[in-house]
Amino acid sequence: MTAGRKLNTLSQDWGTPEKYVNAVRACFGGAIDLDPCSNDYSIVHATTEYRLPEHDGLRDKWNFATIYVNPPYGIDKERGSSIKKWLSRCAMAHTEYHSEVLALVPVATNTGHWKKFVFGEAAGLCFLYDTRLKFLVNGKNGGLGAPMSCAMIYWGRKYETFLAVFKRFGAVVDLRPLQGQSWGTDLENGQGRFQFEPDEEDSY
Repeated sequence: MTAGRKLNTLSQDWGTPEKYVNAVRACFGGAIDLDPCSNDYSIVHATTEYRLPEHDGLRDKWNFATIYVNPPYGIDKERGSSIKKWLSRCAMAHTEYHSEVLALVPVATNTGHWKKFVFGEAAGLCFLYDTRLKFLVNGKNGGLGAPMSCAMIYWGRKYETFLAVFKRFGAVVDLRPLQGQSWGTDLENGQGRFQFEPDEEDSY
């Protein structure tokens, strides 16, 4: 789906390129049940779409079989939105509802949210080959490339399908051997499995 980001103070909706939307559908067997970060320009066309201001994807339910997330990058203090909160919801949806979840996010392997909600929780990830992934801007091609590397992360039980679909787009890594382990952070700190400390680095 598509994610709202702010660029030079002008609000623009940066959407997933069509080739990745098609890959997500292929990985899910054709149906995307929930897009919690949708907007008027989305080409994902999930069965259920959450759009601000009517629905807040961070707060509404994620009890769906297949979910695709292209979250806003950075921190929105007014809404309380951040990448780590989106990744937390992805991991939680798989654990609580057995959802199949894919998320397109910046590569930030040194951050607390990757250590908590990707390593030890996700089944696989694909480091995308695109040098600078060009998101759609307001539903159209021609946007500037992303300033950082991006990855597609998968929480689910069909890793072989994920591998078969995404290996043409990048280096696919099997994270299943890491599941259930703690990586670089203490998860037993009384905060809860899918929560986090307020001072963690979370710029992207």
